[in-house]
Amino acid sequence: MPAQNILLFGASGLIGRYVTDALRARGFNAIGIARQFLPAQKVSALDLELPVMAMDAAALAQLLRTHAVDMVVNCLGVLQDGPGSDTQAVHRDFVARLLDAIRASGRAIRLVHVSIPGTADQDRTAFSTTKREAERLIAASGIAYAILRPGFVIAPAAYGGSAMLRALAALPVDLPPSEAATPFQPAAAEDISATIAWLAGRDVADESVHAVTWDLMQPQPVTLGGVIGQFRWSFGTAKDFRITPPVFLIDLGAKLGDLASRLGWMPPLRTTAIAELRRGVAGDPAAWMAATGIVPKTMAQAVGARPATIQDKWFARLFLIKALIIASLVLFWVASGFIALVVSYDAAAGILTAHHFPPALVGPITVLTSLMDMSIGVLIAFRRTAAVGLIAGILAALGYMIGSAILTPDLWIEPLGALVKTGPAIVLMLVALLMLDNR
Repeated sequence: MPAQNILLFGASGLIGRYVTDALRARGFNAIGIARQFLPAQKVSALDLELPVMAMDAAALAQLLRTHAVDMVVNCLGVLQDGPGSDTQAVHRDFVARLLDAIRASGRAIRLVHVSIPGTADQDRTAFSTTKREAERLIAASGIAYAILRPGFVIAPAAYGGSAMLRALAALPVDLPPSEAATPFQPAAAEDISATIAWLAGRDVADESVHAVTWDLMQPQPVTLGGVIGQFRWSFGTAKDFRITPPVFLIDLGAKLGDLASRLGWMPPLRTTAIAELRRGVAGDPAAWMAATGIVPKTMAQAVGARPATIQDKWFARLFLIKALIIASLVLFWVASGFIALVVSYDAAAGILTAHHFPPALVGPITVLTSLMDMSIGVLIAFRRTAAVGLIAGILAALGYMIGSAILTPDLWIEPLGALVKTGPAIVLMLVALLMLDNR
């Protein structure tokens, strides 16, 4: 019988969130599972927060029985290994436990697994090799399955690579010709959800879709430059002047992105992202189109169906600038503290002495404020503590301004205007605080 209850893992992600909401809109009882939902994402009592990666096969089987699940959709995925991200654990090991759970549940369940286009001989990164290992486990499992390999996903929301391409379209930056010519066939999020809904309408015993692997994307060839060009048309930036950075700067940016990921950030520009981008996105959607009757939306239809709003434009323009803002604030606080403590200690202490601070307090105050500044910079550098660091930075800057107004008001009119510039620094920290969300 057709699926009534659908359990979806990764329901807080770009694809998972869209598919969960779309299935519910079609009348399916879609249970969204994620490690954590943002308050804005948790729109239903069927959105459940569970420690999925810590659940063994028995716990997963019990989850399937409890919700009388007929179909499981797996949208879990991480781009690169790092703090809190393990490609092997997420892509392969979880799938292995999920297959055991489906077999142990005692229910007839179809697994729909969202993977990536391409073939094993093209896989060069841990991301792609572990995705392919999961496909092989599923194909050998004997259960009913559908492996979906969407192209570059276009959805109303943007995250990771899709956000980066929007940023490139909005900013005066162009890709080198070698990158721009990479094949990059897109897939509309609506077509992914329509495919999963179509599978949910098929009996699990239907032999025609018992074990299928489909590429989901528009059949017309498109390049990466063409995808960005379509977004430029949407943003109204198609005729803007652009500069093309050399390839080595892109590689350097990816290395810096790897470093940022070690601090808990999830930048779209990392070595894995660049490697996968250069490999390209290509496939043959003929089998999928013939089986389902779905005519995939083209890039122009997917992007042009909804004109870019001011929210879209602001996000695209600020997306890559966010990293620059965070990096500059880290450097500002660490450097200011280091300079006062090491390079210009006598000058920093001399300011307090000149304003009649008790000599016994000059040294301790200079050292403590310098260490505080550097600590604020370190807090901002780590994603987990960035919000605390930014709030501390705002409070510290306000404290400096108020203290100076009371104790050393003449510093407000000193030639370089150091205290006057503190106001814009506070505003920049407030902007960074408001931009911390990734989803």
